[in-house]
Amino acid sequence: MVTMERDTETVHEAYAFVCLHCGHGWEEEYEIRHITDLAGRHRAEYFTHGRRVPSPLTRADCPACDRGPIRILRPGRVNTTRTYLP
Repeated sequence: MVTMERDTETVHEAYAFVCLHCGHGWEEEYEIRHITDLAGRHRAEYFTHGRRVPSPLTRADCPACDRGPIRILRPGRVNTTRTYLP
């Protein structure tokens, strides 16, 4: 089934992440496309480096240790938070 889009709004957001297990921190910028289809349903699609990716708000694993939990911070906070982790 093909769903036609009625409206798309694109915003750019950055997030900082830190793993509370291993202390690994990273930041990522996302292009977020807020889409409303012809039936009025809303969805958001996340892109980084030109690839569609899952929402960073649902990411459960650290890319360094494949564990977690992950804390999401405002951009630019990774280095500040590292001083409090082992």
